[in-house]
Amino acid sequence: MQFKVGAKQTTKMLEQQRAIEVYVARDADPQMKEKIIHLCERAGVPVKWFDTMEDLGETCGIDIGAAMAALVTEEE
Repeated sequence: MQFKVGAKQTTKMLEQQRAIEVYVARDADPQMKEKIIHLCERAGVPVKWFDTMEDLGETCGIDIGAAMAALVTEEE
């Protein structure tokens, strides 16, 4: 499993139906969150919430905050 971090990458993974689960930070931009939540609902992908972008970045193994990320299977 790997993470695709950021709004653009998360959107891309949802559109390509590669996202298994999407992680969203509660303190991310409300418009971005709304768009991603809508895409997740349409695709039937579960959403896991994180309190801060910092917490989400840490979970993804990066040194900066992240608004959202998609959990995807490894590419073959």
